[in-house]
Amino acid sequence: MVHSAMRRSQARERLLAAAVHQALDAGIADLSLRQLAAAIGTSHRMLIYHFGSREGLLVAVTQAVEEQQRAALLASVATPEGARQSWARLSDPKLWPQERLFFELYSYALLGRPGTEGFLDGVVESWVAPIADALVKAGADERAARADARLGVAVVRGLLLDLLATGDRTGVDEAYERFLQHAATTDAK
Repeated sequence: MVHSAMRRSQARERLLAAAVHQALDAGIADLSLRQLAAAIGTSHRMLIYHFGSREGLLVAVTQAVEEQQRAALLASVATPEGARQSWARLSDPKLWPQERLFFELYSYALLGRPGTEGFLDGVVESWVAPIADALVKAGADERAARADARLGVAVVRGLLLDLLATGDRTGVDEAYERFLQHAATTDAK
């Protein structure tokens, strides 16, 4: 029985990795479950078995991409230049299909759509906690670091939504730069 559960888990991880690759390479939000299964070389039944539904798979893919982005962010978050690099990576047009999917799932989860249960669990805290920890390690007060981390997450998500809606790269980049300037001014006080 342990071997069966391990094989199931490994199969799920392989399918998730393939779906993440598909999402980042060509997008998946507009694909039916059958189309997605065909694109990653499996059957829709296997996807349902491992993820419960199309929405369950999309949530798992989005969470995996978020985890990758968090890891990349934490490698460079403590400096303004690191923040700029992270913004460039997160706002890269190659990620736009995944960003759109993230916001779509966010709204579905807020509305309680079946298959999105658990999506909101940690959707903010999974970013705030590690960013705040990095800021504390860089010398910030713990309470201020949590507030600054939450503000940073909100600003980045808001600007990404703005960018997706308007396509105004110059405007959002200028707004992000202003945010960094405000943060530096606050830190200097």
